[in-house]
Amino acid sequence: MAVAYMLIITEVGEEHDAAKEILKINGVNDVTVTYGAWDLVVKVSADSLPALDGVVTKIRRLPFVKETSTLIGK
Repeated sequence: MAVAYMLIITEVGEEHDAAKEILKINGVNDVTVTYGAWDLVVKVSADSLPALDGVVTKIRRLPFVKETSTLIGK
């Protein structure tokens, strides 16, 4: 099992709608709206690193996502 935490900056004012949309993606376990340098913290898990990469890539391609930093664990 591979786990990642994504720190995400969204378009201004889009953080709550973005959280709802991201939570619908298969592999996303939790989304938290935060205040500060990052707008969202997203927990993602998958059976393998390639599968995890697929989920992370899907999130990064969403139109309201401006910037991400991904922390991968095992």
